[in-house]
Amino acid sequence: MVRKIVKIDEEKCTGCGLCAEACHEHAIAMVDGKAKLIRDDYCDGLGDCLPACPADAIEIIEREAAAYDEEAVKAHIQSRQQPEKKSDSLPCGCPGSAARTFRRSPAPVQQAAENESQLTQWPVQIQLVSPRASYFQGANLLIAADCTAYAYGDFHNRFIRGRTVVVGCPKLDTVEYTEKLTAIIRDNDIKSVTIVRMEVPCCGGLENAAKRALQASGKFIPWQVVTISTDGRILE
Repeated sequence: MVRKIVKIDEEKCTGCGLCAEACHEHAIAMVDGKAKLIRDDYCDGLGDCLPACPADAIEIIEREAAAYDEEAVKAHIQSRQQPEKKSDSLPCGCPGSAARTFRRSPAPVQQAAENESQLTQWPVQIQLVSPRASYFQGANLLIAADCTAYAYGDFHNRFIRGRTVVVGCPKLDTVEYTEKLTAIIRDNDIKSVTIVRMEVPCCGGLENAAKRALQASGKFIPWQVVTISTDGRILE
């Protein structure tokens, strides 16, 4: 029969395992570091896995496939059940990509402990975040180069405080950031965008990607660029 079913693009798949965790029927499994649909009749075609994928590697298509088999799914789920044993690991073996938010004290900056983190969400790497993550709604977005947090001593209080942060390095990462940043800005009620980069030329790639994303989103959002010197100063 021809019906709706998920299709996974292995080229785009980063192996984070979030889709496998989101699939209630356990129709998706991690095989050799990539997400795979293990059986057609386990997939109901509703796409609960789609919003979990940070790489947009999953889509719903129509093709010839075995009918969804609810009884087979129940047996599959039961076979996976184990005695009371809890684990924070994702199906890929790495818990590091699980989306989460943290509650932070609203105390004024001058009262915050010097070593207190101001990070309110995880993950932060541009390649790992999902544009549909709830923490982007109504956010003041910080797009930061990896090195800035090391170069500028008060980075948390000066830049992360009160913002949702994504980080990346255009010189080391092999992906183009514009598409992901465009989706984040376009699909969420972003209040402002702050771009923090290093003075080194390669950081211009991050700034340019953010500017292209702002333009492609079709929105008029307040934005600013802050440049950090290699010796840790904010350059005017």
